[in-house]
Amino acid sequence: MSDEQPTPEDMKRWSGSFGAVAQTYDRGRPSYPAEAVSWLVGGEAKVVLELGSGTGKLTRELVAQGHAVYATEPDAAMLALLEKQVPGCSAKVAGAEEIPANDRSVDVVVAGQAFHWFDHDVALPEIARVLKPGGHLALAWNFFDQRIPWVRRLVEAMGEQGMTSSSQRILADSDLFGPVEAKNFAHWQDVNRETLVDIVASRSYVASLDEAAREARLDKVRALYDDYGRGHDGMQLAYRTECFRAQVIDRDEGPSTDPGDDASHEGPIISDGTDTDMLLIDFR
Repeated sequence: MSDEQPTPEDMKRWSGSFGAVAQTYDRGRPSYPAEAVSWLVGGEAKVVLELGSGTGKLTRELVAQGHAVYATEPDAAMLALLEKQVPGCSAKVAGAEEIPANDRSVDVVVAGQAFHWFDHDVALPEIARVLKPGGHLALAWNFFDQRIPWVRRLVEAMGEQGMTSSSQRILADSDLFGPVEAKNFAHWQDVNRETLVDIVASRSYVASLDEAAREARLDKVRALYDDYGRGHDGMQLAYRTECFRAQVIDRDEGPSTDPGDDASHEGPIISDGTDTDMLLIDFR
């Protein structure tokens, strides 16, 4: 992994690269371990807001575990795939800096592989605003497990960029949230030559390269697989899933979550299920 941290200009350029590789992203990127998702949310079924949901890699497991999930994603092409992959899940094109939800309306806000893209000065107050008292923010990243030699060589070949080293500190330094809990989980992804190329091609810093530079990078990955892989039988790629969560610090007073108290609010309304078949947030 490169020791150089991306510049703000890099981040801005890379953040707009995902729509063009949405299908590649969905084919290549791993899911999240069920036990990690359970830890992130913390127990029984909850109303969960997912930020930066991408094509629904984390969304699928959240829904499978029985949570009432609604997803937001700033890229329309990515979100369109999520809606196909997770039918019935409420979803809307939106960013973390302007969340389409009422104050104190969700139990958990979760982001997988996304928090480093947020404008934290704007997004963290927004996240705190929509969380119910006692609610929490949960963050997760899938990292390659470089203790395995071929995985370490993969990281070198792809020119992996470190973009998340400051995320835990940003959350820990925020006066909107309490102490940060952390837990790691191990998991494996079955990959073949095509999957491995998709994984690398879907990285933002690779997708934003010009065609010649991108193909040169992907050729290194193909050559690595040819050295290490097992043909059609494929191989397993090891990950560690790093998870963090922190409870919102409750404000002494705040707006009511009763939709009748703010009829002009354009955000979604949480239902307790007594007046509708929808338990999820209703996007308008």
